[in-house]
Amino acid sequence: MTDYIKRKMLEKVENHLEKEEISLIVGARQVGKTTLMQQLKEELEDDDENTLYLSMDIQEDRTHFESQQDLIDRVELEFGEEKGYVFLDEIQRKENAGLFLKGIYDRELPYKFVVSGSGSLELKENIHESLAGRKRIFELPPVSFKEFVNYETDYEYEDRLEKYFEVKKDETDRLLKKYLNYGGYPRVVTESKEEEKRRVIDEIFSSYLERDVSSFLNVRKVDAYSKLVSVLADQMGDPVSNSKLARDVGVKSTTVRNYLEYLDKTFIVEQTNPFYTNKKKEITKSPIVYFSDPGLRNYSIQRFGHLNTPSEFGELFEGFIHNFLKQETQFTGLDVRYWRTKSQAEVDFVLSAGNKVELPVEVKYKELDEPKVTKSLRSFMKKYSPEKAVVVNLSLEETVEIEETRVEFIPYTKFLYKLEEMI
Repeated sequence: MTDYIKRKMLEKVENHLEKEEISLIVGARQVGKTTLMQQLKEELEDDDENTLYLSMDIQEDRTHFESQQDLIDRVELEFGEEKGYVFLDEIQRKENAGLFLKGIYDRELPYKFVVSGSGSLELKENIHESLAGRKRIFELPPVSFKEFVNYETDYEYEDRLEKYFEVKKDETDRLLKKYLNYGGYPRVVTESKEEEKRRVIDEIFSSYLERDVSSFLNVRKVDAYSKLVSVLADQMGDPVSNSKLARDVGVKSTTVRNYLEYLDKTFIVEQTNPFYTNKKKEITKSPIVYFSDPGLRNYSIQRFGHLNTPSEFGELFEGFIHNFLKQETQFTGLDVRYWRTKSQAEVDFVLSAGNKVELPVEVKYKELDEPKVTKSLRSFMKKYSPEKAVVVNLSLEETVEIEETRVEFIPYTKFLYKLEEMI
């Protein structure tokens, strides 16, 4: 089996290479940003294009980042006045990186810049404001389930993966459990032994705490920060209260709020807010926190590689569908929210545009025998009358009509392909 994982993001960035804007690749530590840049560089070189790679993580490269002119001099030494592609890695380590890149971009040089940075880039400065109109952001997530299965099957079914899911259902479900146990960090995926997977995820989390949290963001209470991650992992899927989290972790509510922002901006977790139109009856404030990678979530509560009960898999399955929804609805104008009333009726996810419901989504980690609609979903449909609703499950495919709503029960493997036509 190859160590190379094909990423969907590669084609998206490739298609942007001929645009003048800076291609800015962001994402969590160790999700494959540098590998993606190296693959782009190699493809360009195969086409006889000029390329240059510089990284703020490489000591001898740092001198070229001391000023804008230093970097331009280094690029001109390589390319002269010819067109070329410049790859700048780990740019978040450069002070005032946004202004630094803005000054170079505004010189209108004949070079295309492809830049990578971690989430801490945005926390240290307003990169969006500095580079307004000068960049396109590509957010690289951990390896997706489709990318994971293609890798695990050695790309044998790459052009017919949907058919593979249908024909090899038992094997697909086994791979889903493996994915939910270990997650999608590339180096975790490519290690074959559990001991090595555990060593890699430990290194990723320790490095994140040491280099991003402690050194870069200057968080002093690293133990409290780490404990918050564990508490959030244990409560994943439930609405969180800053005051309760503060008591559990032993810090102030304002500190919890800051830490949650750090976790969000560094792509470790994502906060999902409630959907509501009635403040008296529906929950309006408490977000639900989902982890961007199931493996890191499991590691933080000592369950990495050890999930084995349906309830444990159910929590991660819900997070898996959440992450898929967030990625697929980017740039669509749709929000991914959850719905819960004060009388405890709930719907896992609501895709909405403002107060308009586009699609309620229920998630069931079960082999359903019949299309039974829950009381909570019925309550939601009665109040909001959506045209359609979806119940994502392990196997059942059937559609029922309930008053004005078409409720589609759909296996997760088909939902991964059909969401676009549903919204």
